[in-house]
Amino acid sequence: MIKSENPGAVPASEQEEKISADLPEETPAQGCEELAAQVTELKERALRQAAELDNYKKRTEREKAEFFKRANEGLVKELLPVLDNLERALASAKEHTQSDPNLVQGVEMIHGELLKTLGRHGLEPVQAVGQAFDPELHEAMMQQEDPEQDENTVLAEAQKGYTYEGRLLRPAMVVVSRKPA
Repeated sequence: MIKSENPGAVPASEQEEKISADLPEETPAQGCEELAAQVTELKERALRQAAELDNYKKRTEREKAEFFKRANEGLVKELLPVLDNLERALASAKEHTQSDPNLVQGVEMIHGELLKTLGRHGLEPVQAVGQAFDPELHEAMMQQEDPEQDENTVLAEAQKGYTYEGRLLRPAMVVVSRKPA
């Protein structure tokens, strides 16, 4: 008989029996169920990640569109004084009978094209004259007595107001009616 170098050592076959006794008995069916559960979990995780990616793409597209809309809003707002000056030039030219009709017609065409172009991009004038005063859209510059109009009706417009993409860009500056004292 061969002597063991380690007198207290347990033979290898006994060690294997101890290890296998510590492990739970696993049937082939249990192994398949665990694998199926793992596959299901991984599929669900993949679907969640695909949905998150899709949501991320949609959100970035919305943010990008909103950014460009707001960037255009700044440009449109800066063009409003140009539009106002064109309207003043037209009004002045129409008052003076000595004005060249071709020049007036040319300025009217430029004014019309500018309004159409800005309108295609979302600019709309605020309706004021004859409307009820709306503090959301109008800024009252003064009140004027008018027995023929209902109280708080817009009588005149000192400066046009505009909305851009449904949002107020500049309120209309108006004269509002009041009943005589």
